Amino acid sequence: MYDALVLLGCRIGPGRALSATAERRVEAAARAFAAGLGPSVIVSGGRRWDGHAEAEVLAEALLARGVPEHALVLELLSLSTCENARYSVELAREMGARELGVVTCDWHMRRALAAFERAGVLARPIPALTPALPIPARLVRAGRERVSFWVDRFATWGAL
Repeated sequence: MYDALVLLGCRIGPGRALSATAERRVEAAARAFAAGLGPSVIVSGGRRWDGHAEAEVLAEALLARGVPEHALVLELLSLSTCENARYSVELAREMGARELGVVTCDWHMRRALAAFERAGVLARPIPALTPALPIPARLVRAGRERVSFWVDRFATWGAL
């Protein structure tokens, strides 16, 4: 069991519709909570889509899947994976949490865990599995994540 779970935000569609990626992340977080892997869920994501913060929309989806409101903590400032980690870790520390279960897509997990490690917390993966994609799409996604991984690293180094 973890001291808290952290659900990382992602694109929200028009009219507060969950993207397929968001849907998978919410399902993974709801399953982890129901399995008793953490007493609370920090829902991270301040980026606004169609005027709505990711964390607000994802929290509504968690409520609809049986996660009680008292277990939800919203992080509404972050605009990137690095900020998801930084602001979520701040909230986690205020809650006394030291070990976090991080919920994000399998293809995003390496970068997310690195960001949480740089933020100074013990983070463990709770992956939202992505259906198999055609090879060209997988290559594009892997390339994007590799570039983003290094951009995050350099951004962090510049902030030191």
